[in-house]
Amino acid sequence: MIRRIFASRQIALYLSKLFVFRCFAVLAALIFILQTLDMLGESGRILAVKGNGQAELFHYVLLRTPQLTARFLPFAVLLGVLITLSTLNQNSEIISMKAAGISAHQILMPLIASCFVIACVSFVFNDRIVTRATARLDAWQAVDYGHPPPAATSGVNIWVRDGDRLIHVSNVQGYGDKIRLSDITVYHRINKTLVSILSADDGVWTGHGWHLNHVKYFDVAKDSVTEKAVYDINTDLPPERFTLADVKAEEKEVIPLYQAIRSLDAAGRPTDELKAGLLHRFTGAFAVILMPILGSVAGFGLARSGKLFVRIVIGMSLGFAYFVADNFALAMGNLGTYPPLLAACAPFVLFFLIGEAVLVRTEE
Repeated sequence: MIRRIFASRQIALYLSKLFVFRCFAVLAALIFILQTLDMLGESGRILAVKGNGQAELFHYVLLRTPQLTARFLPFAVLLGVLITLSTLNQNSEIISMKAAGISAHQILMPLIASCFVIACVSFVFNDRIVTRATARLDAWQAVDYGHPPPAATSGVNIWVRDGDRLIHVSNVQGYGDKIRLSDITVYHRINKTLVSILSADDGVWTGHGWHLNHVKYFDVAKDSVTEKAVYDINTDLPPERFTLADVKAEEKEVIPLYQAIRSLDAAGRPTDELKAGLLHRFTGAFAVILMPILGSVAGFGLARSGKLFVRIVIGMSLGFAYFVADNFALAMGNLGTYPPLLAACAPFVLFFLIGEAVLVRTEE
């Protein structure tokens, strides 16, 4: 069975090494250029904050690089495929392999196997590193690159409405009964008129209400401020209202995101956008497997026919068309126009069939 999939062990290792080296060389070049351009735009905002310096610039690079890597890895794989196959074509290596009885699919199989390994590593990297870096960077940008707040495990800048009260929380940590709120502001209104403003440094759930610390109470009618060290609010506002108020798919790992979706479903909240984001976490990571199939048109045909450049352009066009269709479908899923499963999986299946059709009709 393995013999039918791979032409030989030597050819498989040779093609895999060529492809992986070119793929990560292109990725490194892309990340270096894009990170440099990004720093030119953001360094002014970072250094404008008093006390920020070289350490904060380096911290921004550490948080931004995982995002750029995850976003442009499929592009790097596509370019790596085109460079590898066009080089093999120019050197007549593909012609030699086909003359030896090796099919086009057997030539591509080492590249597809390498892409599968890259996809698995990319999925773990996105789930464990990119989500955490995104959450920390969003929290830092929310304070305009000032002093970063504690790393939020449930959300930042949460707004919750409870009857006539409008509650804003800057940082939410923990889940369930162990939840902790930071920088709390409660706006109390009666008949759409502001009556009072209560602010507290932090608060914890006691089981039947909220225990607030370092509280300031401003009475609008009396124009007076009252300060208390601690203050208890007996309310039926559960901690789940804060943890489910602002769920972002790109900031949560797969398991916490799945749990948040189940909780939102139980609360009757819309979850199509989060479901599409969860499914796209898988299809987005494994989209690199499509790149050898879509870019295969650049590796076949006679190089001396003068159409090699045209084939490279066609392969690049197919790859970029997939990215456009994928982003469009995901946007339609976020708007609720497409079902989550269709929004996440339809472009992958469609372009897999297109790539296979082109490969079979032209080379097999």
